[in-house]
Amino acid sequence: MEYHNYAGFPKDFLWGGSTSAYQVEGAYNEDGKGLSVQDTKAVTPGTSDFKVASDHYHRYKEDIALFAEMGFKAYRFSVAWTRIIPNGVGEVNQKGIEFYSNLIDECIKYEIEPIVTMYHFDLPDALNQKGGWSNPETSEAFIEYARVLFENLGHKVNYWLTINEQNMMILHGAAIGTVNEKVSNVKQDLYQQNHYMLLAQAKVMKMCHDLCPQAKIGPAPNISEVYPESADPRDFIAAQNLNAIRNWLYLDVAVYGRYNPIALAYLKDRGYAPEITEEDLDVFKAGKPDFIAFNYYNTSTAAHSSFSDAVVGPEDGDQQIELGEKGVYKAVYNQFLERTNFNWEVDPVGFRATLRSVYERYGLPIIITENGLGEFDELTADHQVHDQYRIDYLKDEIAEMKLALSDGVEVFGFCPWSAIDLVSTHSGVKKRYGFIYVDRDEFDLKELKRYKKDSFAWYQQVIATDGENLS
Repeated sequence: MEYHNYAGFPKDFLWGGSTSAYQVEGAYNEDGKGLSVQDTKAVTPGTSDFKVASDHYHRYKEDIALFAEMGFKAYRFSVAWTRIIPNGVGEVNQKGIEFYSNLIDECIKYEIEPIVTMYHFDLPDALNQKGGWSNPETSEAFIEYARVLFENLGHKVNYWLTINEQNMMILHGAAIGTVNEKVSNVKQDLYQQNHYMLLAQAKVMKMCHDLCPQAKIGPAPNISEVYPESADPRDFIAAQNLNAIRNWLYLDVAVYGRYNPIALAYLKDRGYAPEITEEDLDVFKAGKPDFIAFNYYNTSTAAHSSFSDAVVGPEDGDQQIELGEKGVYKAVYNQFLERTNFNWEVDPVGFRATLRSVYERYGLPIIITENGLGEFDELTADHQVHDQYRIDYLKDEIAEMKLALSDGVEVFGFCPWSAIDLVSTHSGVKKRYGFIYVDRDEFDLKELKRYKKDSFAWYQQVIATDGENLS
């Protein structure tokens, strides 16, 4: 839709950037921190582990000063559960509390709003040894961990995110290192894990409102609008199937307090449905989010599939896009979209479409907590990084987000991935996303010096003009 008059970004819009603890902090075994599944998993051959990452743990003051220079209004980061409670349950590590308290204070010093993710793929390994999320005791442990955060940091934090990309942990856990090899990973087990996570999330959202009445809280899934491959009505049904299973299953529970009917029908028919009690439904309905945070990188495209299909994914077998399921949908490349060097489809217009779909469906304010371009950045001899490709990518994404504001979508923040270079979950250091270059290679830490990329100055200008100057 085109308009005669277009909306602009509000003056209090939260421009910022995002990181996660295990990908940026390092110091994996310092000051009482326990081991998470990201510390103990087998990393992708030829890529770095997360033991040092970008050394943000020791350099957070330097990094936040750079964020402030860029003009950040918000910094979205995650807390490492094992830095707070090393074994997942039991004794609280006061040095962990102190670190995050100091990090938050450093943000506040520069008038940067801290946006805190409680859980970003780094389950305590001690809980993993006991069955991980398949064990309902892990949900109870997460609730107690949240209580510790609220009681110790809640007076300083106005925005909380519960669980990062819960849907990706269920659908693509092997790729992000969250699959527990010690328990059954058949889909029925995964969807039971999902149910326990949803229950824990609802209880934590209610607890936040009880303990931190000034604060707001919401879920943070990865949301991707799904297109039908063609005007064939059967392709449209396939797109609805994937939308329900990939997106709405998670947000319908969080917002409406009940399972999406299409997704639930699928789970029941396939034998994947979790045990759902009336008490569970009461818990869901009591835990209300104040907003929706979601991560957006690309859209998906689906075609009709039957049980007799021999192939339901792209012919090159690429693992970076949705893979299909017989009788549900075929995953196909979108012929109208280009792909990055890491084979991710680029779809800024789809960003606008996704924003419209989420807001029309739920009517809650939205903050974007990840969006960005991973690339092979190069540091020149004079310590420059000319990442015009990242500028072009984000310029188009922000322009479409601005159009979504004209569509009536309430978006209150944009925190792209990532504020600074970090270790990509399955691509290591070579896949860089940040506005700030961290000078290290996969296995050579060098001096970990920070250098501003061209995108640093560009984003600084975007923030200073409240999104009016994207050139």
